Amino acid sequence: MIRSNLSTRPFYNDRAVRLWLLIGFGIVAAATLFNVSRIIRYSGTNTELAAQASRDEARAAELRAAAVRLRGSVDPKQIEAASTDARQANDLIDRRIFSWTELFNRFETTLPPDARITSVRPALDLERQTLLTVTVVARSVDDVNQFMENLDATGAFARLTPTQERINDEGQVESVLEAVYLPQQTATAAQEPATAQPAADRSTP
Repeated sequence: MIRSNLSTRPFYNDRAVRLWLLIGFGIVAAATLFNVSRIIRYSGTNTELAAQASRDEARAAELRAAAVRLRGSVDPKQIEAASTDARQANDLIDRRIFSWTELFNRFETTLPPDARITSVRPALDLERQTLLTVTVVARSVDDVNQFMENLDATGAFARLTPTQERINDEGQVESVLEAVYLPQQTATAAQEPATAQPAADRSTP
């Protein structure tokens, strides 16, 4: 038996085609709505950022104008004169506190017999403390170490460290020491027992 399709048009499933078309249109519509919402959101964010930038620029302009007014109201000559007076006052205070006689007396009592000092250079550090650079020539390293221990025992020399050390032409040890000189600390320590003694005497019946 021979079977043949005698219809003039092929058969299509119209319901399935419509379903897929509706799904496609739904996806396109959802994507379009999503894109529109993102565009609206970004537009609002850009507007807020632009407004904030405008406010910041206005504030910066106000600060620059205030700085110009302040610079115009201050006399540079007065500032320089005040700075000079302050430096001179600080130098006078430092000179009054620093005593060469007291310093060399400390060296005389702490220097070992086989060592001698060849140079002393005082300076002020960033904290306006007296920084001493002392060059010592000794017969041996032990003499230099003994000198450092003696200085440390006085309590008037802080951060005592050797920065350079070499053997000179005479075969002696030449060492450069650095230390912060604090003579007021030893003076304060010497006054404490003196002030405590009368109190102890008063407590004795």
